[in-house]
Amino acid sequence: MSKNQNVVDMEKYLDQRIRVKFQGGREVSGLLKGFDKLDNLVLDDCIEYLRDPNDAYRITDNTRNIGLVVCRGTQVSFLSPVEGIEEIANPFTEEELGEEEEEIRVEA
Repeated sequence: MSKNQNVVDMEKYLDQRIRVKFQGGREVSGLLKGFDKLDNLVLDDCIEYLRDPNDAYRITDNTRNIGLVVCRGTQVSFLSPVEGIEEIANPFTEEELGEEEEEIRVEA
């Protein structure tokens, strides 16, 4: 990879809906309209996913439309296409860890 080449080929996501998570926990999704070599993003038809007021790390089902947005690349911590992803169960929940620990004890 050359020095001027980005890690992610953003060209293939142009005019597609992407989801972006920022440092600090905010999350948005929108149509990627442009980007630069510093990974600053331009998103159109942008939607912000609001956080739970009692738990800053929990995203609620509430959203708000914020329209056209310029996202500073240094603040982006996660970027993914909206199409082709799905949520999976967390394999590290306390309930499941308890069952696995019990199986390990039985085997030992």
